[in-house]
Amino acid sequence: MDADESGFEITQEQGAWVIRMWWPAGPIAGGPQRITVEASGDAVTRDVARGISTTVLRRLDLAAAMKLAEQAPELQQGMAEVTAKVEEAGSSAGLLLADQGVSETYLAMLAATYKTMADTGAPAPVPWLARLIGRRPETVKDHLKRARREGYLTTVAGKAGGDLTEKATEALATFAKSGDEQG
Repeated sequence: MDADESGFEITQEQGAWVIRMWWPAGPIAGGPQRITVEASGDAVTRDVARGISTTVLRRLDLAAAMKLAEQAPELQQGMAEVTAKVEEAGSSAGLLLADQGVSETYLAMLAATYKTMADTGAPAPVPWLARLIGRRPETVKDHLKRARREGYLTTVAGKAGGDLTEKATEALATFAKSGDEQG
């Protein structure tokens, strides 16, 4: 594995071909964002002349590459940092819910935390968020639906997550500013 500040690359060899898979820096949320296939330096000319076959592509072992990537120490540290920030944001959302009820600030914080969980590839963001907030998953789902309905979070068809809207960003900025003034 080769890594730098922009991301990391894992290389596999399949016959006459070298396959390079690249992920950006940060937690692994899925497969590589770029795959290149090129002839190896010692490849036999006739094998290269035939081109890349579907067999070469089928033998690409994404699961092994992802497992190797997830074990990299620099990625483990990055994932631990992201998890800690998500845990803190979820706990803050729980405190907001306890203090203010289902307020504008709570819905924006909930939406932001949920988006971060989904973007990092969390396999079950709603139960995790429910645990952090101290509510049942069904309640959190209802609150997320409300956040979408009231314009804090967009919908991504068939997938967890979405994008924060300007309304959510403004609510979070106002909340952060009021926290700065109090501290």
